Amino acid sequence: MSLSLTLGTLSFLFAVIWGRPLINFLRSHQIGESIRLEGPTHHQTKVGTPTMGGIMIIVPVVVFSSIFILPQYHSLLLPLTVLTATGVLGMVDDWTKLQQKRRGEPKVGILARYKMLWLTVIATGAALVLHFVFKLQSIAIPTVPQKIPIGLAYLPVAVFIITGTANAVNITDGLDGLAGGTAAIAFAAYGIIAARQGQVHLVTFCFSMTGAILAFLWYNAYPAELFMGDTGSLALGATLGTVALMTGQWLLLPIVGAVFVAEALSVILQVAYFRHTGGKRLFKMAPIHHHFELLGWSEVQVVQRFWLISMLSSMLGVALALV
Repeated sequence: MSLSLTLGTLSFLFAVIWGRPLINFLRSHQIGESIRLEGPTHHQTKVGTPTMGGIMIIVPVVVFSSIFILPQYHSLLLPLTVLTATGVLGMVDDWTKLQQKRRGEPKVGILARYKMLWLTVIATGAALVLHFVFKLQSIAIPTVPQKIPIGLAYLPVAVFIITGTANAVNITDGLDGLAGGTAAIAFAAYGIIAARQGQVHLVTFCFSMTGAILAFLWYNAYPAELFMGDTGSLALGATLGTVALMTGQWLLLPIVGAVFVAEALSVILQVAYFRHTGGKRLFKMAPIHHHFELLGWSEVQVVQRFWLISMLSSMLGVALALV
């Protein structure tokens, strides 16, 4: 645990120190975010804020994990690979949006079906390693002493968890500090769960992720100087799903990541209700964080209250894992 907390602190310091030069570089090359016109109007003031800030999180985690953990615990190569691969996918998407913006084209990035295809490829590769290399094939149910084997059904479940979490975190990334704060809390929760299981390498990785995300929040706190972009949101979500699978406590992920689930469900319900009713809306706007903004909550209030919900749900998730 001492090593885990130390590396988490080092990841924070490393990311904070190189964060300012990164922001200056992104700003000087006009790598800035565009804001959806259909979003709340006050968000238009954020146009041009540097994006691709997920790089600030990924680099220190990969560097410190490769130096201090990977040589002894080779299984850590899986979450590191997922983190890097999905980060690259998100970076390509962010870069594509930037080029489309410069050409005056609609900012759509990589076509959704192609992005989902590549995300599924990465998730499938991770699922195969989890099942056939790490021999994971069971479900852990709170209060039930024995894990229940599910055989090859583990593969589609693992793919769904990784892709689903990646997309849920991506949807959550809409307010300053929201996705980063809830992700940091979730990684800390799974770090505690991994510590209970004696998975030292996973504990260290989780707290390294937490430290790096907190450093990102240093610059992403309202009013944000930097956005994580898909570079960060896809990478954080996919990696969180992978970590949950490695602990075996993936059934608790909807509890630990309750905010992510609510954000994704709000979009699904909004679309379904709109189609079923011929144009009516269930929420004032989806994802649900915009709904609360339009109810009169300030951006800071939404973010901090969602953080509180995330803390409480993570506490419950850890408690259930310890039963």
